[in-house]
Amino acid sequence: MKVRPSARCGDRCAVILLAFFLDRVFGDPPNRWHPVAWMGRWIGWGKARAAAQDPLAALLSGAAILASGILGVGTLAAALERWARGWPRGVRVLGMALLLKSTFSLRGLERAALQVHTALLRRDLPAARHWLRWHLVSRETKHLAQHHIVAATVESLAENTSDGVIAPLLYYLMGGLPAAMVYRFINTADAMLGYREGMLEWLGKIPARVDDGANFLPARLTAGLFVLAAPLVREDAAAAWRTWREDARATSSPNAGHPMAAMAGALRVELEKVGHYRLGRGFPHPTGDAIPRAIRLVRAGVGLFLMGVVLAHLAGGKDDPTT
Repeated sequence: MKVRPSARCGDRCAVILLAFFLDRVFGDPPNRWHPVAWMGRWIGWGKARAAAQDPLAALLSGAAILASGILGVGTLAAALERWARGWPRGVRVLGMALLLKSTFSLRGLERAALQVHTALLRRDLPAARHWLRWHLVSRETKHLAQHHIVAATVESLAENTSDGVIAPLLYYLMGGLPAAMVYRFINTADAMLGYREGMLEWLGKIPARVDDGANFLPARLTAGLFVLAAPLVREDAAAAWRTWREDARATSSPNAGHPMAAMAGALRVELEKVGHYRLGRGFPHPTGDAIPRAIRLVRAGVGLFLMGVVLAHLAGGKDDPTT
């Protein structure tokens, strides 16, 4: 019996689900095969050649690194997508899923947070600080108290759910593989160049502003998913909504505060970066169990997103053969 398009997931829906399955089972490929590592090498090459430039030259260099990467990544991804249209559906979906998987990593994010949590369970604060700095944050960690280690881990889980999982999947839905790959390049350029120090103040200014724009919708969608998912994992949806509305703008980033504030409210903990912000003011400092609770909330939020993708495609009643 022939299956009507409305009775099955379209190509983009199938690609997302398969990519998520590949992430859960296999995780990330080695760096030598990872497209994001290749993006990082290109950005690093441009960064090295922009050293010791004056502010205007550094600003233009940052724009050139970003524009050349967007053009190159977008063109290559579009060519691959066009080439794949002639493949059998199963092969096409698998190929696109393997490429899409390279733009996000939920399994890697969870494993990084659990390494910090395991060190805390052993009461090994130096190891917890080490793994936090190694995997999740760029700030100095060697003097952080335990509750600040937990807070930074939970904050990273919340923020990276947005820009490390939801955003690339959302852009894939909207614009296929080119949109997902271009987003990942923009985000990688911001991660490598977007610092307010020395030459990077100017070199990373344009990548940082473009990244802010690219993450506007994903950050708010992720916060909303945390609110909706909170009751599913026995957390506080009302506090998540309230803290999101009250504290989302407390951070210097126009986007990171949204998922972080919703997470703080859902867990009913205060997330503090000393000298910068306090989210969920009035709640107690987080203890070690906040990390596995945050992971459960992240999984539930991503699960709701995937469920929404499936339902939207089934309700739409159309298949997308272009992936």
